[in-house]
Amino acid sequence: MTSTILSIRPLGFQWETKDPFLFCAHHEDHYPEGNEQLGPKASLEGRAIGQDFTLKDGWRMYHGSKVPGFPAHPHRGFETVTYVRTGLIDHSDSLGATGRFGNGDVQWMTAGRGVQHSEMFPLLNQDKPNSFELFQIWLNLPKASKFVEAHYKMLWSEDIPLITEKDSNGNTVELSIIAGRYKTTSAIPPAPNSWAANEANEVVIWTIKLAPNAEWTMPASKTEVNRSLYYYEGDNLTLNDKTIDQSNAIDLVSSQEVILKNGNTESNLLLLQGKPINEPVAKYGPFVMNTQAEIAQTMDDYQRTQFGGWPWPSLEQVNEREKGRFAKYADGTEDARANF
Repeated sequence: MTSTILSIRPLGFQWETKDPFLFCAHHEDHYPEGNEQLGPKASLEGRAIGQDFTLKDGWRMYHGSKVPGFPAHPHRGFETVTYVRTGLIDHSDSLGATGRFGNGDVQWMTAGRGVQHSEMFPLLNQDKPNSFELFQIWLNLPKASKFVEAHYKMLWSEDIPLITEKDSNGNTVELSIIAGRYKTTSAIPPAPNSWAANEANEVVIWTIKLAPNAEWTMPASKTEVNRSLYYYEGDNLTLNDKTIDQSNAIDLVSSQEVILKNGNTESNLLLLQGKPINEPVAKYGPFVMNTQAEIAQTMDDYQRTQFGGWPWPSLEQVNEREKGRFAKYADGTEDARANF
C-alpha cells in the first residue's frame, strides 16, 4: 500500500502550509504581570521596540510599543483565522468594529477588498504572569472573492464543537472542530465568502489532543485534498507505525485513514486540510492577490483610501481593563460573553 505520509518537515516560527492556506503563525509568550497601561510590568530596555520578534525573558512585544501585539495594519485578498488558546486579544478595525476575545475563542476575519485592523494583547493580570498562546492561520480567497466586503465573525469557545472520544483502553482523544465536519458534527459556519463556506472544498481546521498512550484513527477525506498535520506539543507519536517527533509537520494523503498512536505524554496537534484553489498567488506583506500588477494596484489603493481610515484614537487600540469578552460589529450590534 502506498504510504500515507508524503513528507515530514520541521516546524519554524511561521509554519509552511499548503493551498488553500497561506501560512500559520504560532505565538507562545509567557508575559509578566501587567501594568496600568495593560503592557508588561517590566523594563523594555534591550528590545527592538516596534520590531521585537526575539524571544527575550520568555516573551516578545512584536510591533507594539507599550502593549504587545500588532498595531493597525492593512490586509487585502485573504482571510485570517485567529485561534487564541490562552490569553486575550483586543481587536479594532477600520470598519468601526472592536472586541476582546481569547481563552479558546476564534476570530474569522475576511479582509476581502481591504481592511485595517489591530490585534493587541492586553495583560490584564497585575498580580500574576499573563500566559499567551495563539495560532493565526491565513486562508486564501479565490480571485472571484478577493474584492468581497470585509467581514468579521466570532466563533466563541463555548459554541465551538468539542468532541471527546475514548479508545479501546479508555484513553481520551479531544477534537475541537473550528472548521469542517467530523462524523455527524459540523463546525460553526465560517465567514460567508470564505473558501471554507462551500462544503465541497473540504476545508478542515481541527485541534487534536491525545492523552498519553491514546490511539485515534483520522478519517479519510471524501476527495483528494491537501492535508497537513502539525505536531507542536508532546514527546512522540506514531502515524501508521512511522514514529514522528514533536515539532514537525506531516503532509498526508488525505484519501486514506491514518492511525495515530500517542507516546507517554499528552500530545497536541493542529490539522489543516482543504481543496486547493489552484490559482497564481502574488504576495507582498499583508496583501495577497493573483498578480504583481494587482499588488501594485492594492498598494496604490491603500495609499489613496487607507481602506476607510482609522477611526480609533490609537494605532495600538486597547479596551478598558474591565471589559470582558465581547464583539461589537460594524453595524453597531454587540455580543457579550462571560469571562473565564
